[in-house]
Amino acid sequence: MKLYNTLTRKKEEFVPITPGKVLMYACGPTVYNYFHIGNARPFITFDVLRRYFEYRGYKVKFVQNFTDVDDKMIKKSNEEGVTLAELGDRYIAEYYTDAEGLGVGKATVHPRATHCIGDIIKIIEDLIEKGYAYESGGDVFYSTKKFKGYGKLSHLPMDQLESGARIDVNDLKEDPMDFAVWKAAKPGEPAWESPWGLGRPGWHIECSAMACKFLGKTIDIHCGGVDLIFPHHENEIAQSEAANGCDFAHYWLHNGHINVDNHKMSKSAGNFFTVRDAAAVYGYEAIRIFMLSSHYRSPINYSKDVLEAAKASLQRLYTTKNNLEYAIKSSSGKVTAEEEELLKELPAFKEKFIEKMDDDLNTADALSAIFDLARWINTQLAETHSLQFLNTLKETFLELTGVLNLITGEQEVEIPEEVKALVEERTAARAAKNFARADEIRDQLAAMGVMLEDGKDGVKILMKQ
Repeated sequence: MKLYNTLTRKKEEFVPITPGKVLMYACGPTVYNYFHIGNARPFITFDVLRRYFEYRGYKVKFVQNFTDVDDKMIKKSNEEGVTLAELGDRYIAEYYTDAEGLGVGKATVHPRATHCIGDIIKIIEDLIEKGYAYESGGDVFYSTKKFKGYGKLSHLPMDQLESGARIDVNDLKEDPMDFAVWKAAKPGEPAWESPWGLGRPGWHIECSAMACKFLGKTIDIHCGGVDLIFPHHENEIAQSEAANGCDFAHYWLHNGHINVDNHKMSKSAGNFFTVRDAAAVYGYEAIRIFMLSSHYRSPINYSKDVLEAAKASLQRLYTTKNNLEYAIKSSSGKVTAEEEELLKELPAFKEKFIEKMDDDLNTADALSAIFDLARWINTQLAETHSLQFLNTLKETFLELTGVLNLITGEQEVEIPEEVKALVEERTAARAAKNFARADEIRDQLAAMGVMLEDGKDGVKILMKQ
């Protein structure tokens, strides 16, 4: 399997630290509100990466944190008159609701920053002892120019990082590019005891501490959105490698931006959508297949038309599943010699799927392989087949959709009104013994990709791809 490594800017063969095991860290949400469509992309993308590793036989230890202390959380908790912990508890629960809806599995560990204060303080003490950090007025800052590799992830020299960075004006810093790893307490803010007085951790340091605590000093994969490359991930590298004296992560994966109607998503522009809002209109699973329909590193555009198309694509997969299950109910017997020949075509779809997933998690082309399989299956369903043959088709179909965690629920096939009207007319024609007209309608529906099966319980409508 090859993955594009932001650190080296090239696709590299994935070689884990320990054969058969993957240590993987992803930056999680700041839990002060429902998460938005942009947040959903990394959650879905790296959920699929984890699932694919497991599908290929790896044992994955996956850590995704919750940032439950920062300026936004403090502001929101003060506005609502609740404690930071109460606010965090509420929106962590809401995260799990939306994540489950999106088909995103729970991480092996979901640490909270406020539950790891001791680990954070320890890594800060190590940085001070080694000369990479310094205390000033109750704050502790990381000295970026002490770390020779600073900028290696974003691939920019220090002077360009300085010109492009949003630098907080702070007279306590020795250099404008230095960043806080510990912040002295301010009135109205939660605070913890530390060697430098009451305070709270900076944003970047929490991930360094939690990754080390739960995965070790060096991990296989660190991932997140492209917007985190600088400064967040750059600072994580600087902190972790300075404190631990070894590489932090061997592979860095970043997903592309999401635009809304071809514009950058922002609250001020009025085009900001939470996953909860979008799911109420399109359904969670349509959002998931939308995210997987483009390569994870490419920017994607969220719009009504695109989500409607994703919903229709999802319906096609459910139609195949429903058609298979209906055919299985009325079938029996073992594979025939003719079916054995047909089954020889089946492995090609799986091979294409794996080939595309092995190529830097190309879910877009892997989905194409699944839709090719769906079309092939529906072609076979035009004829009567044995139970064993149909079960083999279903097993392969659910295996591949299962890797992407799609069509896991039950969904009724949407029958167009035009089709319903023709079926009713055919039923009336048959009742009137006008079999010529009934056959004409059946042929007309077949040309539209609709198959009919007459049974004792009525007519079953099968929508082909």
